[in-house]
Parts: sequence; structure tokens; C-alpha cells
Amino acid sequence: MKKRVAVYSSSRRLPPAPAVETQAEAPRSRKPIAWKKLRVPAAAALAFLLVLSIWLLWTGQPAALPLPQEASAPPLTPAEAYEKIRPSVVHVRGIPVVEDAENDTKVEGNIGTGVVIVDTGIILTNLHVVYGAKQVKVTFADGLEAEAEVIGERPEHDLAVLQAKELPDDLVPATLRSTSGLRPGDQVVAVGFPFGIGPSASVGAISGLKREYRSVSGKRILSNLIQFDAAVNPGNSGGPLVTADGEVVGIVTGLLNPTEQRVFIGIGFAVPIENAAGAAGLNPF
Repeated sequence: MKKRVAVYSSSRRLPPAPAVETQAEAPRSRKPIAWKKLRVPAAAALAFLLVLSIWLLWTGQPAALPLPQEASAPPLTPAEAYEKIRPSVVHVRGIPVVEDAENDTKVEGNIGTGVVIVDTGIILTNLHVVYGAKQVKVTFADGLEAEAEVIGERPEHDLAVLQAKELPDDLVPATLRSTSGLRPGDQVVAVGFPFGIGPSASVGAISGLKREYRSVSGKRILSNLIQFDAAVNPGNSGGPLVTADGEVVGIVTGLLNPTEQRVFIGIGFAVPIENAAGAAGLNPF
């Protein structure tokens, strides 16, 4: 299978471009003076021209007008951002025993979400979704269900890399975007399968950066996380956190709830895409 590279965004926030010096425009043509109408002696007219020439030489030519700036495209709406990422989102099931397709035996297991980052079927998800599973199955946006193999793990970031064994036609990988320009208050959309329902989208904002989160079991502390307030619940784990342009900046990994209910109360966490892509050996940022 030919290896493809992931798709990366070129729409990072950049500092304002320095002003560009432009060549001065030629002086505007002036309407010739109607000497006969002025009815002034020729000597006076010549004196006037001399003074005018000296003034132009002293003051210089008129400054060039600034070039018009090209209008930037307006940002996508949350609905458009969702439509852009939706073909790349998959439903992930980590099954503790191998299902028997012939006898139509299905076993409950961990449910989560994944996102396709390379069109050869490489998928990012959370490690806790597939950890200890005997079988992993993914369902693509067009409804195709396929088995997948865990080909990489990064426990310190709760990340797993999957390789799907069967692919739909025209598989669309997500576009990845650096988190370097993220700021608290930036709009984001979380897409996934909360409680297995989906794909579902929720809209919110970045609440903070470089946060720490202790896993539900308390055995692992994750650091350098994106905090956000778009609603997520069990089943969203491993799903993409995308910008208003529909580009992936993080992988949803947990929610904070001091009770045992494990439902969303306003604080979610995502692993930055730099760490997530690094788990798959892909990080150009």
C-alpha cells in the first residue's frame, strides 16, 4: 500500500505582513492654465511657472496611494465546519472478545470516535477506547464497517493509531492544523459519537491551554492539554476538535466531572494535534 502524507493546513495565524513599499505614481496631469482668461503679463506668467517648478522640486511628488488589500474569505459557520470534517470521522469499537459474524454474535465493548488522517486508512483515536481489545472495528462515514489493527500507541498522551483493513471509496482525510495560533475564546467544534449516538457536533470555545488532567482511574496525568467547553460525553473520546475552518487541532481525550456520573459539566480536554500526529510519526509543525 502506497504511503501517503497527512493533509496539513496552511491557514495558520501569521503576524501582520510588513508594509510593502511601492513605486511612486507618476504625477497627475494638470489642466493647462488658460492664460488668456487670466489676462496677466507674460513676465508674470513666467515668474509663476518658475515659482511652481521650485515648489514641486522642494516638496517632491505626491505619495503613492496604498494598494488595496485582498479581501480574506469569511470563516466557515459551525455547520460548515462540521460538514468539512464529517467524512473523516469514524465510529470506533474496542471489543474484548472476537465477535462471531457467522452466528451474528455481537459483544458490547468500549465505544469511541476516531479521525482519518491519511487516506490509506490511518486513524487516530484514544488508547483507552481500544486498550485490551481483542478486536477493533471502525465504521466510516459512508456506513462501511471494517476491522482495524492497532499499529501504534502513546500512553503518555492516551493515543492509539489504527490501520483499517478495508477502506471505502474516496476516503477523505482530515486537514490538520497547528495549535500555535490558538487563543482562549477561539471557536471550536467537537465531533464524535457521545453514548454511541452520531456523528454529533457541539460548538464551544477554547477555555485554556497547557492544562493537566488526571484520568478517571487516577493512574495517569495528561499534560499540555487544550481545555474547551464544547459539550462532550463518553463516546466522544478520540474524536476531532476542529477550528471554525473545520481543521483538526486536537483529539478529545477526557472530560472533568467531580462526581461519578461521567457526564459533561462544562470542561473537556483534548490532546494537541502536534502530539497526536507525532504518535503516528507525522508531525511537520
